[in-house]
Amino acid sequence: MDRILVIDDDVELCSLVSEYLAPEGFQVEAVHQGNRGLERALSSEHALVVLDVMLPNLNGFEVLRRIRDKSRVPVLLLTARGEDVDRIVGLEIGADDYLPKPFNPRELVARIRAILRRTRATERGSVPPEQILHVSDIELDPGTRTVRQNGKHVELTSVEFNLLHALLREAGRVVPRERLVDIVLSRKFSPFDRSIDMHVSKIRKKLGDSEGGMDHIKTVRGVGYIFARPQPQADAVKSENNRS
Repeated sequence: MDRILVIDDDVELCSLVSEYLAPEGFQVEAVHQGNRGLERALSSEHALVVLDVMLPNLNGFEVLRRIRDKSRVPVLLLTARGEDVDRIVGLEIGADDYLPKPFNPRELVARIRAILRRTRATERGSVPPEQILHVSDIELDPGTRTVRQNGKHVELTSVEFNLLHALLREAGRVVPRERLVDIVLSRKFSPFDRSIDMHVSKIRKKLGDSEGGMDHIKTVRGVGYIFARPQPQADAVKSENNRS
C-alpha cells in the first residue's frame, strides 16, 4: 500500500482526503504545519507528498525548496484556484504537478496515480531499457535517470527528466505540446494549461540556454518544442564559404 503524506493546515480537508484515498489503496498521513511536514517528507517513508502552498510557520514553497535540496520524492502542489503565480513558482522550484483548490477528489486520485506511474516506470521495468542518449553537449541515461552536460551533472526533477527525455528521443523534430502533455503529465491537453511551458523554461535555465551559449530547446510557435541538433561541421563550413 502506497503511503501518501498530506501537508495542509485544513484539518477537515485532510480528513476528507484520507477518507477518499483509503478505498483507492492509499495510506494517508496528515501533517498540519510546515516544519513538521518537511521533517516527515524527508523521512523516505512516503511514495508521494501532497503539499499546500499556504501553511503556518513555514510556507509550502519553502517546504518544497528544502525537500528538493535533499529528496526527489514526488510532490503534488495544492494551489489557490486562479493563482497562476503560485503554479509557476511551484513548478520552477520542483513540484511534479499542481492541483487548484477546491478540487474534485477523483482528479486528485488521477493526478497521484499519474505521477506515481511515470516516476516508477523505469524502476519497475515496465518499459524496456533504453540506450544512453547523446545529443549536442547533453548525455541522458534512462537507466540511472541522470543527465550530464559537458560531463557535469544536471539536477532535474522527475517531470523535467521525462520531458527532456521525450525531446531528446525526437531531437531535430518538433514534438507537439499535446503529445508532451500526454507523455510527461499523463493527462489530456488543455490550451489553458501552461505546465509544460513552465517545465521547459526550467530545463532551459538549467541547461544555460540564452546565456551566451546554444539554445538547446526551441519553441515552434503554435505547435510545440524541438531539441535542436548541432549543425554538422561540414554544413557549418559550407555555410561559412557561402558567406565569403
